[in-house]
Amino acid sequence: MLFKNVVGQKELKADLIREIKAGKISHAQLFSGKLGYGGLAMALAFTQYLFCSNKGDEDSCGECASCLKIQDLQHPDVHFVFPVVQAINKVSTLFLDSWRDQLKRNPYFNLFDWTQEMDSKERKPIIGIEESKDILRKLSLKAYEGGYKVMIIWLPEEMNQESANKLLKILEEPPANTIFLLVSENPEKLLITIRSRTQMVRIPKINTSELSNFIGYHYKLDKVQADSIASFAEGDLIRALEFINTNTDKDIYRDLFIQMMRVSYKKDVIGMLDWADKIASEGKERHKLYLVYALHMFRQSLMNNYVGEHMMRVSAEEEKFLRNFAPFISGNNIREFMETFDAAYYHIDRNANSKILFTQLCFQTMRYIHQA
Repeated sequence: MLFKNVVGQKELKADLIREIKAGKISHAQLFSGKLGYGGLAMALAFTQYLFCSNKGDEDSCGECASCLKIQDLQHPDVHFVFPVVQAINKVSTLFLDSWRDQLKRNPYFNLFDWTQEMDSKERKPIIGIEESKDILRKLSLKAYEGGYKVMIIWLPEEMNQESANKLLKILEEPPANTIFLLVSENPEKLLITIRSRTQMVRIPKINTSELSNFIGYHYKLDKVQADSIASFAEGDLIRALEFINTNTDKDIYRDLFIQMMRVSYKKDVIGMLDWADKIASEGKERHKLYLVYALHMFRQSLMNNYVGEHMMRVSAEEEKFLRNFAPFISGNNIREFMETFDAAYYHIDRNANSKILFTQLCFQTMRYIHQA
């Protein structure tokens, strides 16, 4: 992975390159941020630059033996640890073929994507105690090429207690010339003692214009479409791709949002119940995307009211609807809308009953929309 293939993050790339050039590399770094911001891609690019035998000022060469091995995910001194379904196998090594396939297709993916790749039954993956033993075994070996050994741990927050305690001991007494790169979306779930032994590297949101340019070029979108999706995604490439991939020949989220707001405004109880039935029939990932889309539309409405239409990032169809809808979103109800839909996302992610949740959400929306 070349730095140039990591979307955006210009300042962070420069910081990591300076760190390597100065020879002041922390033995344990925690890449923290939403997975869609590019933590895993950045860790791969950092590793390739570290091993590159012909480093440039801004990137690895991409052509030396080390670069080619890392790009093929076959470097003997680069190891991967990630959550796995224990009922299939207990250590990452036995899933490496699937892991490489996933990474080569797209290094921007989440735990749900990885679980689908690994297990048709979609059982919950974890990093268990056997993985920690395997880490110790790998790191006890000398570096094949006489330099650094790098251990990339993806989603360390998915470690169980026993495994986390083992990792802590390794971080306290790391083997010589070993670098740990922990890529975490929820570092607060890690043991405090693990966090204290790592250097925090915060992965910020991808700049909206850079994200728009990327998806516009790669997915053949016009500027208005790309800007609208990039704004909705809030710097998260995974979210943008989910929206692109699920929004096929009809704008399902826009239509669902418009229907929900209309039946809620009219206090149409039968309509609200029908709407809740309709969306409940969709899958969990679509439920989550809908809630994120709704939050985006609330923000765009507020933008329209207080800044003006020129600052909105929406499609022509969305803009047409928001001209009439935006006045119903104001300082009197925006906090309630944001907190309620955020909470709904939290509960859907934890397998709440979708029909009950969306029915309740309709009635709350009915109440808030008349507070403007």
